[in-house]
Amino acid sequence: MTSITLTQAAARQIHSQIAKHGSGVGLRVGLKPVGCSGYAYTYALADEVRDDELCIESHDATLLIAKRDLPSLDGARLDFVTEGLRQSFQFDNPNVGNTCGCGESFSLKAGAGKGAAR
Repeated sequence: MTSITLTQAAARQIHSQIAKHGSGVGLRVGLKPVGCSGYAYTYALADEVRDDELCIESHDATLLIAKRDLPSLDGARLDFVTEGLRQSFQFDNPNVGNTCGCGESFSLKAGAGKGAAR
């Protein structure tokens, strides 16, 4: 079973974004190939659950994750943080090997994330 945790701050932000949007079932998170290191996280409100997704419920909020991305996110923790004037969702992911200098992309540790989108 894949283990991904969600902080209360992230859950509150998911609820807030759904309320602003007026509808939604949760936050869709995943990986996409980009940048100089390989991957970046994606975040989008979801209005429906897709057949290829797993729903993770925590603090009355729902994360939707494509099954192909589950190995790359196993053991990760999603938080919502404020740093100065910047607010964002952030993963603390034990599967990340290196991040690029600009901080926009990352690579996975050898053997981690088999099946991730590439």
